[in-house]
Amino acid sequence: MRSNDDTLRLFHSVPHACGYWPGREARDLVLDPRDPRLPTLYPTALQWGFRRSGDIVYRPACQGCRACVPVRIPVADFQPNRSQRRCLSRNADLEPHIVSPACTEEYLRLYQRYLVRRHPGGGMDGHGAHEFTQFLIGSWNESRFLELRQRVTHTLLAVAVTDLTDDALSAVYTFYDPDEARRGLGTLAILHQLMWAKRSGRTHLYLGYWIDGHPKMHYKRRFAPLQAFDGRTWRTLPPTCHD
Repeated sequence: MRSNDDTLRLFHSVPHACGYWPGREARDLVLDPRDPRLPTLYPTALQWGFRRSGDIVYRPACQGCRACVPVRIPVADFQPNRSQRRCLSRNADLEPHIVSPACTEEYLRLYQRYLVRRHPGGGMDGHGAHEFTQFLIGSWNESRFLELRQRVTHTLLAVAVTDLTDDALSAVYTFYDPDEARRGLGTLAILHQLMWAKRSGRTHLYLGYWIDGHPKMHYKRRFAPLQAFDGRTWRTLPPTCHD
């Protein structure tokens, strides 16, 4: 990868435990985190299958495994299916708010409740304000928090951390009230991000990585058309039978 005739340095991370499959070892390909051009390079990195976590822009590069597939939704072609329309109707009492990212007590309480209930023992259970800021906000990226609040009480139910580029949005992370699982808040957050992208004239919503056969990733296949990056180009995945 080159920019302004300067070579961009890439690094392999040290091996670490896979966050998706127990007992597996993972490694990442990481853009030089000290490169001052990261804000400019980030849109191209998204197109090449990279993703942001804190100040790190990375792509899985595991020995002998290519399970993590970058996926995105072409905004202009998306139409919610019957199940997604039901999700919108079921949550008609919620309204979205797009706000600047911050670490507040309200956000932190919801984030910690979500991690303890949804990802127990995953290594993030003890996250506090420092980890919240480091992981979700970062220092060089342009991001917003998409809040989902009850219209009458203004109770916060979900936050979708979203990166902005000129022509795309990237869904970085979503956390929500674990007692409201029946609402389908993860799906609802993506639907609102898609509406946001369409209003602002952006072409794609990046969803990070999809892993075929992994139960926590299956929801991404319910959005169609869904494009996957094969290392060279983006290709539309065949539709599923879910509606």
